[in-house]
Amino acid sequence: MTMRIGSLLKGVALLAIGAAFTPLKATPEEASLNRATAPSSSGSVAGWTEFLDGLRDLPERILARLPAEQRDDPQIQQEVGRLALSAVASATIDALTADPDHPVFTPQINNFITIGQPNADTNYRSAKITPGGTYRLRGRRGSMNMVRIAEGGPRPPQVEGQVNLGGIRPIHDLNGLSVDPAGRYDVILSPFKPEGYTGEWWQLDPTTNMLLVRMVGSHWGEEVEPTLSIERLDVPASRPRPPARILEEKLRAIPTFANFIAPLLVDRVEKLRADGIVNKLRAADMSQLGGLKGQFYYEGAYDLKEDEALIVEAPLPEICVYRSLILTNDIYETTDWYNNHSSLNGAQAPADKDGILRIVVSAQDPGVPNWLDTAGYPTGAIQGRWTDCSSQPVPTVRKVALKDVRKSLPEDTPTIGNEERDRQTRDRRAALQQRPLW
Repeated sequence: MTMRIGSLLKGVALLAIGAAFTPLKATPEEASLNRATAPSSSGSVAGWTEFLDGLRDLPERILARLPAEQRDDPQIQQEVGRLALSAVASATIDALTADPDHPVFTPQINNFITIGQPNADTNYRSAKITPGGTYRLRGRRGSMNMVRIAEGGPRPPQVEGQVNLGGIRPIHDLNGLSVDPAGRYDVILSPFKPEGYTGEWWQLDPTTNMLLVRMVGSHWGEEVEPTLSIERLDVPASRPRPPARILEEKLRAIPTFANFIAPLLVDRVEKLRADGIVNKLRAADMSQLGGLKGQFYYEGAYDLKEDEALIVEAPLPEICVYRSLILTNDIYETTDWYNNHSSLNGAQAPADKDGILRIVVSAQDPGVPNWLDTAGYPTGAIQGRWTDCSSQPVPTVRKVALKDVRKSLPEDTPTIGNEERDRQTRDRRAALQQRPLW
């Protein structure tokens, strides 16, 4: 998938490169060949010019939501360009694959498509469906800690200055399905249970137009990912040639979606700063942002010098299906967790003997197990989540000098040397690359 996304982004970049490149003068033979093969002046692809024009000012639209010092920062400008490409890549994948009558689960967000601030442990996939249709999912259930399929509905009207992706909708638990001796599941989704059907069935909201799968792992490299297929049962199995009208609609929809999603959360970190939530945490309401039912979120901005660290502390809930702590940059992209020690979940970050979970956030490695690497971002956000836990504490945060980290932790805190940390980072990268994204 990394290669596919990379190729897609490269293709988008080549559009700009081609526009700026001035070719060498063609030989007479080449000019004759070009005239013979060039399309006639009357031929064009309807919607293509509008597609290009609709994306022309996307980076400027994103930058406009940031404070002046960030808008003028060449580093952040290029990161905004990356975010814009992420939005275009996501919309392009949708344009190429989405067919509600013949759906397929495709990548939603990840370490390379960073819109929406993905969770490091979650493999997201989505499929567009037709409201009121009857669908069948089947595959092998695997052994992931959590596999939830959320229904998505029509986007509600947007109000200037507010973010609203719609309230929490029905969610289905893949791990709750029965399986055969080979571990295979088979379930039908529809607004009404088919007459005479006695197998597994999930009721669909009649307005649902998308399914979003979250496959959440904690023990990377040990859990087995589920397999997923989807088909609509109340239409013919074969898929005829898509008409030109539909292809044009999809092309025109790319800039519409990219211009909506790319700037959506880009100022969230700045808003935390404006509210004074710097090097501290508060509960975060994600109910209108596609948050997962049963999941409690907390977040805050961080601001650290090279010789400083934050110690995040919370009593560990007695019961907890899943927990994590991740970092983002200033434009709310999740910090690259493939190549940095910048996310921790319940299997990776144990609590201390006193039942307190302690995690150190810093630019330099403090040599302790529970460390989050800011990875070159002196400012950004910390976000955590408790999923189906018996309590939802908002952690406290202490800023200390990096040299004082060890004296601020329990005496029996283990030491992680440079070689061990290097091995950990390489092992986590290998485990993540081996998780299928498509």
